[in-house]
Amino acid sequence: MSVIVVGLNHRSAPLELLERVTVPPARLPKAIADLRARDSLDEVLVLSTCMRTEVYATAERFHPAVQDIRNYLCESSFSAPEDVADHLSVLYDDAAIGHLFSVASGLDSAVLGESEILSQVRGAWEVARAEGGAGPVLSGLFRHALEVGKRVRSETAIARGTTSVSQAAVALAVDTLGPLHDRKILVLGAGDMGEGMAVALAASGVAEVLVANRTRARAQGLADRIGGHAIGFDELAGALVEIDVLLSSTGASEPILTVEDLIPVLSARSGRPLLIVDVAIPRDVELGVRQLDGVTVLDLDDLRAFARSGLEDRRREVARVHGIIDEEVADYLGDAQARQAAPVVSALHGKAEEIRLAELARFRGRLEGLDPRQQEAVEALTKGVVAKLLHEPTVRLKDVAGTPRGERLAETLRSLFDLG
Repeated sequence: MSVIVVGLNHRSAPLELLERVTVPPARLPKAIADLRARDSLDEVLVLSTCMRTEVYATAERFHPAVQDIRNYLCESSFSAPEDVADHLSVLYDDAAIGHLFSVASGLDSAVLGESEILSQVRGAWEVARAEGGAGPVLSGLFRHALEVGKRVRSETAIARGTTSVSQAAVALAVDTLGPLHDRKILVLGAGDMGEGMAVALAASGVAEVLVANRTRARAQGLADRIGGHAIGFDELAGALVEIDVLLSSTGASEPILTVEDLIPVLSARSGRPLLIVDVAIPRDVELGVRQLDGVTVLDLDDLRAFARSGLEDRRREVARVHGIIDEEVADYLGDAQARQAAPVVSALHGKAEEIRLAELARFRGRLEGLDPRQQEAVEALTKGVVAKLLHEPTVRLKDVAGTPRGERLAETLRSLFDLG
């Protein structure tokens, strides 16, 4: 049974394709159910963020499993196979495990060392467990990945400075406009990303922050936390006339703001420029808005370019992080191999102990004349013979557990000793 990961991320695919394949939180249960319905897949987990959509799975047959996941990504995103194939990343076993540990450590993020990915990994695992997708293998793997992510951040400086997409979005606005203290800013969306942007704005001393969300109560809760003001979606048009900056990250499947929406807003602004930082996937702002006079739209592509600069201190930590990841991959594989060998080893030793006890019982009449000391010697002798006979097969099986040869040896032992 191999662990595989198939998907697309910000390094392998353009933003337009990432938008199409993204799986919103509300669709995750259905995605897991659809994938588990494929015969080639056993355990399944979907990790979908603004930077990646990846399917982690366990499977006995590698190629059919990859094909089934590829087909699902194409079908769910209404994409042609040729549009997806060139951008698809496929990893298995050691490479898949190392990739997940890199993701949890923030090495594979647009903002190096970003912290939001840990909660996203945990959230994906929790959904997969609740939906029956994550069994013992993926649950053990993702539990270990979370521990790796925490260790990396405690033992290295990879998370020093601006280390979240939401913080980077605010920093990008500052880089574009200068200090935001006297600016009026609207945060559209009160999910994890919106909350992160609102908190970052409040921490930077912005005087006035508005929060809008489809659920007014959630917007109000976030606004109360940061000392801002909540507005409803029905108040968006009026707010857009007044604000200087819009930071947007909703979970909408279609653009929230279109060219048609923005034309009257820009007219009412009388030439005052509007900056929009859209970090949603799919994007909240229609592409055509970029062509309108008086508005500047920045998205995740701009954020990635911005985040690549000024990271020398954290880049120097990358080698240390890779060292930790290599160590943790080896530890995980060692533990996994031991776990895979354990049932067969236990059954083998159990069968041998049954035979030993049965033979002692068969000769009980001949042994009754022995004194206690002699009986203890017979007990020790028979145990020692069994242990010595089983020692070499046990060691060899543990050494190759988790490999094709290990599977063959385990199956041979089951067959030869009728272990079931």
